[in-house]
Amino acid sequence: MKRSRNQTHHKLYALPVLRFEDQRLTSFAGLVLFQKLFAALRLRDRLRACFSYLGVAPIFGHHVVVLLLVLHLLLGYRELRDIRFYRDDPLIKRLLGLRRLPDVATISRVLASIDAPAVARFRALCRRLCLDRLLLLRLRRITLDFDGSVLSTSRRAEGAAVGFNKKKRGARSYYPLFCTIAQTGQVFDVLHRPGNVHDSRGAVEFLRACITAIRCTLPGVPLEARLDSAFFSNEIIGLLEDHGVEFSVSVPFERLAELKALVEQRQRWQRFSEEIAYFEQTWKAKAWTLKRRFVFVRQRRPMQSKGPIQLDLFVPHEHGYDFKVIITNKAIAAAQVPAFHNGRGEQEAVFGDLKSQCQMDYIAVRRLHGNQTYLLAAVLAHNLNRELQMATREPDRRTTEKRSPLWVFQELGTLRRTLIQRAGRLTRPNNKLTLTLSANAEIRDELLRVLDALPDAA
Repeated sequence: MKRSRNQTHHKLYALPVLRFEDQRLTSFAGLVLFQKLFAALRLRDRLRACFSYLGVAPIFGHHVVVLLLVLHLLLGYRELRDIRFYRDDPLIKRLLGLRRLPDVATISRVLASIDAPAVARFRALCRRLCLDRLLLLRLRRITLDFDGSVLSTSRRAEGAAVGFNKKKRGARSYYPLFCTIAQTGQVFDVLHRPGNVHDSRGAVEFLRACITAIRCTLPGVPLEARLDSAFFSNEIIGLLEDHGVEFSVSVPFERLAELKALVEQRQRWQRFSEEIAYFEQTWKAKAWTLKRRFVFVRQRRPMQSKGPIQLDLFVPHEHGYDFKVIITNKAIAAAQVPAFHNGRGEQEAVFGDLKSQCQMDYIAVRRLHGNQTYLLAAVLAHNLNRELQMATREPDRRTTEKRSPLWVFQELGTLRRTLIQRAGRLTRPNNKLTLTLSANAEIRDELLRVLDALPDAA
């Protein structure tokens, strides 16, 4: 309907007088979605079971503080002291079952009282939630990606150490190792480590634990694993082969100098595209007992190389090309191996979301187990965002060569802007609790759609 100028524009008047009253207003009306999700997952009770043996805190239990941290990160806040900006929000207090929220000192004391067994139970809960989703999906195969990510700290924290840190050289840091599930984009497990360890430190035991956990729950589903060159070793490859896991691992030229000669002596390369060519060869190192499948990839790179000056010591050098070697036991065409292996780059997007949306890189306290708990809370917040979308939408794609996530996920920041950060008022007309929001048709339709799609509490 066409409207006149007078019906569209409004004159500017003086600023309104500000009044601050307790009107039971909430800035996060969209949290009702996570309230229903928490109830469906029985998250509060399962968190209580993780920390029950520690005893009940004087007022606030450990499970309540951890659930508050998860909400804190879902809302987009970073530092613990930021809790003061929403400490009077009635919907957050209702979701936590509290009449008032703990202060920063209380949260710090509770985190400091958490020990290693409690962290192990919390890790097990995060794994269990991922496995529950995999059981519902009934995937024909599951792809696991393994890699580490540096978490810098500007102060001294227990367990942190100075190690390789590309962005903040000389800073103390943690260097946790992550296992992510490619099809769901969730973090399956995390191994907390100091910052001065090699990428592969503890990787053998961590890989074995992740594979065993999935096999116990989903015994008949084929597993795939993708790792970069830092994890290349005969021990890790033997572990994957012994467990029947299909794998692809980047091979460092520095570890197997003979590979350089194989590349330089090669005359015929099969072209995959205008930029990429390849060949494959069954080969074994002198110290190995078995031959394995190697795929050699040459990629055209017109830009200037900025590598070391002595380029030809270990890595084959040819102007305009980059070279890569992948070891694999997958029974697919050699041309498909690079696409499958390069799909592990999606894990970097998961790390980006964890750091930018869930504040994973924030070091909350000085105690090691408190920081491990905060890290797991960030992982859980990320996984819950993915779980909310998977539980309320059909998959957007089928399995691809790169094993891209089956859903095109919204970032947590997008979910905050569109649904979570909505103003609302809690009232009790006729003694019935009611949450009133603005009459925005798109927000109404989306909120109701998600609420109807979420399962009821068990």
